[in-house]
Amino acid sequence: MTPTLLIADDERATRDGLRSALEEEFDVFTASNHAEAMSVLKSEPIDLLLTDLRMGGDSGMDLLSDAMKLPTPPVAIMMTAYGSVDTAVEAMRRGAWHFVTKPLNLDEVEMLLKRALRNRKLETENTQLRAQISDSSGLERLAGKSPAIQRVIEVVRQVAPTRATVLIEGESGTGKEVVAHAIHRLSGRPAEKLVIVHCAALAPQILESELFGHEKGAFTGAVQRRIGRFEQADGGTLFLDEIGEIDASIQVKLLRALSERTIERVGSNNTVKVDVRLVAATNKNLAAMVARGDFREDLYFRLNVVRVGMPPLRERAEDIVLLAGTFLKEFAEENGRPVKPLSDAAILRIMEYPWPGNVRELRTAIEHGVVMSNDPVIDLRHLPASVLGEAPLPSPAVTVPIDGKITLAAPREFNLHALETSAIRSALAQAGGNRTRAAELLGISRRTLQRKLKEEEV
Repeated sequence: MTPTLLIADDERATRDGLRSALEEEFDVFTASNHAEAMSVLKSEPIDLLLTDLRMGGDSGMDLLSDAMKLPTPPVAIMMTAYGSVDTAVEAMRRGAWHFVTKPLNLDEVEMLLKRALRNRKLETENTQLRAQISDSSGLERLAGKSPAIQRVIEVVRQVAPTRATVLIEGESGTGKEVVAHAIHRLSGRPAEKLVIVHCAALAPQILESELFGHEKGAFTGAVQRRIGRFEQADGGTLFLDEIGEIDASIQVKLLRALSERTIERVGSNNTVKVDVRLVAATNKNLAAMVARGDFREDLYFRLNVVRVGMPPLRERAEDIVLLAGTFLKEFAEENGRPVKPLSDAAILRIMEYPWPGNVRELRTAIEHGVVMSNDPVIDLRHLPASVLGEAPLPSPAVTVPIDGKITLAAPREFNLHALETSAIRSALAQAGGNRTRAAELLGISRRTLQRKLKEEEV
């Protein structure tokens, strides 16, 4: 479906020029004043609003304020020949997404509109996903549209209401604990405790007492009876993280607890009945450990009643920008900062980066960007050096001031022609030869890309 754009400007030449330049990409509506613009906004599903600051006797600021009050407000960009920081700040305060000055650069305007549309699409998709997944379930933190993460959500929804033991396998940082929380919340026993034990952090002797408890005098230092995590979780859920790290002797006791639903405290011969839903997680391949004799086969089968395989982030690339958008809002709110979009260069980088630390690393990178950016957008230089694959730039190579114009700065020793050619080739490769998509990745119009291809013979 073609996105809709409303151009509000009292100058006919500006309206007609913008319509002519943009009508191939957008379904364009025009208005010459506040009343006409509001009439269009109320009668048509407008995605984007490009409004002049001054329209004869009308104020674009007033139009912006009224547009933002609509049930589904458009993404708004303010344009004016009277640009100033104060004006830009006021426009942003009233809900503008961006601010550009006249005379307009048509390629820049088209780039901004497409970027604004991408942000709107991501917000819409995120809202729809959150509507599909109840916030109270905990699954909203797994938001994504990739088939891999949708399969995880489907399995969690299916298994959560049962008593079946669940084994969650996946690399570190993929969200295994998030899944455990979601299973508990959807289990039918969410009012009871979710007790978490990080098995890798405890020595075998301590872990045994932590899980099963101990009697007074069971060992040196046991000055009183201790209730273990199994008893603490009675009626609820016990989550054993990094289950692959547990000692062989504890594996035996854990197998009995799962088989008979009873435990014995250290130093006692009395059995204690427990009603516990067990969820375990590991970043190791337990089947391979069983084959090597490092993990009990019978315990493995007891744990692996239902397996949830968490996909690494590199296998769900279509979720990266969506997750980044969620984290942008979260950390902007947490740090008292305005919500800023990622620049096109930053989006391209997070799509190319392999994310060995998975979602946890992406989350950290976005928090770093939110904290470090004082610009209208979060650009490459605001991302961690580890994501850039280089040391931080001593001075910005690109700046994006409030008017949205990109300005090249030092250092000057780069070969701009070579950098541009390399960027075009990379974008075309990532886009599979699709020039429209490549232009979006580069942040330029398709016409500009075609001209550059012809000039450079890329």
